[in-house]
Amino acid sequence: MAIKPKYVKQLATTLLEKYPEAFNTDFETNKENVTKLTTVESKGVRNRVAGYITRKKAGVV
Repeated sequence: MAIKPKYVKQLATTLLEKYPEAFNTDFETNKENVTKLTTVESKGVRNRVAGYITRKKAGVV
């Protein structure tokens, strides 16, 4: 099953809107928080969401 970029971006944006204080520019911290705040079971999806949030917080995206 392919991971759709639209799904990753929508989930990350929703998480950032609901829990802005839970995320920062550290990937490992964001990865743990994505695990706590969502029901995503796939490690690949979790990592992509955490990576997108990290880049967005760093101002790269």
